[in-house]
Amino acid sequence: MELVKVCAFALMGVLLALQFKGGKQEYGIYLGAALAVVVFSCTLSYMGQAKKQLMGLWQQLSGGQSYLTLLFKVVGITWISELVSGICKDSGYSAVASQVELFGKIAILFAGMPIFLALAETIAGFAGG
Repeated sequence: MELVKVCAFALMGVLLALQFKGGKQEYGIYLGAALAVVVFSCTLSYMGQAKKQLMGLWQQLSGGQSYLTLLFKVVGITWISELVSGICKDSGYSAVASQVELFGKIAILFAGMPIFLALAETIAGFAGG
């Protein structure tokens, strides 16, 4: 039911923003950005619930909590960079959007570095080094 509310809210907001296309276009852009932030905040509330349930599952497994935390960090970086990039593209700043996407990719690379290093240590241990 929450999905229907969020979709209806987004659709009404977009239809309202379309009213500003002919005259004050900046108001439509502001409204679109505000809608994106509100929908994103609704997504974050669901993500918090999913995190609680998955943390309960991972507590039963040994050593999985750090990987789950890293997974949520990477997903968060992805969502935030996509949200900001989309807003920048809609506002007509595609060069800024490309830089935000690049920064998001680099942030994901560095966030995943501990897993890569642990994998390299494991491979080195098998190789006898």
